[in-house]
Amino acid sequence: MSMKNKNGTLFIIAAPSGAGKTSLIKSLIEEDNNIDVSISYTTRQPRANEKNGEAYNFIDESEFKGLIKKNYFLEYAKVFGNYYGTPKDWVEQELLTGRNFILEIDWQGALQVKSQLRNSVSIFVLPPDYETLRDRLISRQKDDTETIERRMDAACEEISHYKDFEYIVINDDFESALAEIKAIITTTNLGSCRQSTFYDDFVSQIMAQKD
Repeated sequence: MSMKNKNGTLFIIAAPSGAGKTSLIKSLIEEDNNIDVSISYTTRQPRANEKNGEAYNFIDESEFKGLIKKNYFLEYAKVFGNYYGTPKDWVEQELLTGRNFILEIDWQGALQVKSQLRNSVSIFVLPPDYETLRDRLISRQKDDTETIERRMDAACEEISHYKDFEYIVINDDFESALAEIKAIITTTNLGSCRQSTFYDDFVSQIMAQKD
């Protein structure tokens, strides 16, 4: 049975690795007291300074698969060998509080959620260009060269699904991108702001830079 959005609004934010999605969401949460971010479950290992129950709920793969069988997740996906999933009950309870909240997920998860919550609002964050995306991944110093290349390949796959989202935000200037997301969240009757021709050409340029 599909869930209905009765009070709060669910904002789905997706982006390729390195586009700055996590930093944008962190700043948004710090500045807006009426919005929360969901805590997903994952089978990957915690990174430095990550605490269980804050950024993620860290569990092993067998436990995650057990939760899949119990229909525990609103959405889940396997990314770079690790599972990620959003707890369904938490989403239902959060919507009923009247507070807005954000799901930070990939395009696969976004499509799963939108099939159940059709009145959710989806936002896709694009990098300004291909090289900037690579530079940001390198500057994070979280991955080795091989992993960065895999992330770049996955980024192109992720970007190719931008048309599945109502809103597109280009994160060239951080403060401008943050302001755009704030405007979308505070004025949900904006309608679709995706200017098709502009973004089609913009994404084509990013893809061309890969080659």
